[in-house]
Amino acid sequence: MSSSKLPSSTHGSMSNQKRPTAKFHPSVWGDIFLSSPTTNVDAKTKLQHEELKEEVRRMIKVVMDDELLYKLRLIDTIKRLGVSYHFEREIEEVLLNIYEHDYKDDQTLETTSLQFRLLREKGLGVPCEWFNKFKDDEGNFNMSLTSDVKGLLELYEASYLRVHGEDILEEALGFTTTHLGLAKAAETIEYPLSALVSHALYQPIRKGLSRLEARRFISFYQDDPSHNKTLLKFAELDFNLLQILHKEELSKISRWNNGLDLATKLPFARDRLVEGYLWVLGVYFEPQYSFAREILAKTIVMITIMDDTYDSYGTLEELQLLKNAIQRWDVDCIDQLPEYMKLFYKPLLDFYGEEEEAMIKQEKLYRVKYAKDTFKQVSEAYFVEAKWYNENYVPTMKEYMRNAVVTAGYIMLIVTSFVGMGDFVTPKMFNWASNNPKIIDASSIIARLMNDVTSHKREGTVHRLLNATLENMQFQKKKHVVN
Repeated sequence: MSSSKLPSSTHGSMSNQKRPTAKFHPSVWGDIFLSSPTTNVDAKTKLQHEELKEEVRRMIKVVMDDELLYKLRLIDTIKRLGVSYHFEREIEEVLLNIYEHDYKDDQTLETTSLQFRLLREKGLGVPCEWFNKFKDDEGNFNMSLTSDVKGLLELYEASYLRVHGEDILEEALGFTTTHLGLAKAAETIEYPLSALVSHALYQPIRKGLSRLEARRFISFYQDDPSHNKTLLKFAELDFNLLQILHKEELSKISRWNNGLDLATKLPFARDRLVEGYLWVLGVYFEPQYSFAREILAKTIVMITIMDDTYDSYGTLEELQLLKNAIQRWDVDCIDQLPEYMKLFYKPLLDFYGEEEEAMIKQEKLYRVKYAKDTFKQVSEAYFVEAKWYNENYVPTMKEYMRNAVVTAGYIMLIVTSFVGMGDFVTPKMFNWASNNPKIIDASSIIARLMNDVTSHKREGTVHRLLNATLENMQFQKKKHVVN
């Protein structure tokens, strides 16, 4: 497909007199997170937490010799309550024991489905052919299964761990979605199972955020008459303690952000610190990644400001200066920048400088270099989009997507997410992520297109550019048909 020019009616002047300014609503949080949590964790609470944790650990070890379904339910419950991060080694031992055991084929639908899901979540290879035994002679799932709501629910959740070519799991998804929906509509399912079914149909486990799902499942579990009191008590206490830690982290990052005062100095940019931190919790929530969360959350603040500068405020001449300064990464470049860009560039250098100091102490300075390099790549890609728009150039979809994979920011964010993690993160992992492997490339494409589709009405360079690109594709298609 050939490239073309944007219609003049779609392009506004990029001069200083008329900027492509977007109008973002201010942060809805105000100063609510500036203060640290008032709740102090006393020694008695910490001791209770440790005692309960050891009780749960013993439960996992003892369950090794129990009946299969009981093992599976216990491990699944611990995971869904959000406390499995305390018992990774013990859970792995149980799952490996299950994986290596030659269980008979007369398992129930619930047992087979739960076993399949837990093993696949662990990365253990189990075949989808396990579910053939639940089909009739005509190759359809037995209708007798429709009376087993727990089994249907587990098969539904298991179907979300399918891979390409697993047609039986595609069929399972359709079958279970239909019949769980019918059971829900008939109001024949007792609570709390009915609530679990309703939520699963809205959002399966595979697509949930761990902290939100844990909080929700705790509510469901406490209403289950057969719940384990020790496990429930530990889950509630652990959730509250971890939430206090997360609030402390957010307070610290909020004070850093408030000290920069960029929301006031650069009003054209989004102030989405809290939302960014919550996104980071979706990456990792465990206590040992506190420093990593701080780095990633601050990076999101910086990349958001840079994004809005390129997409929603700067002139092409100014953006050229910013791109050059970021590529050089030198404090001497500050004097060459417009005043408003200086307010961003200096804190950017300071932030990464603090990262370098921290990593030097840990003898891991190479990590920050990878983070800086990917940040530079995003800046370069942002500038390409701004240049296309300013010069009325409509890229082909191939050109657009090649650049958009970088502007999605996933390569940069994934690399950055490794910086503050433990010693198990190696240079090889940084090299792998920074070279855009298939899984990151696919995630970037999905993220970029979802973002463009949901925010296409926003007054920004990239979105108007995408609209023009798509319009050009349609024009070329029609032209081809006519010819």
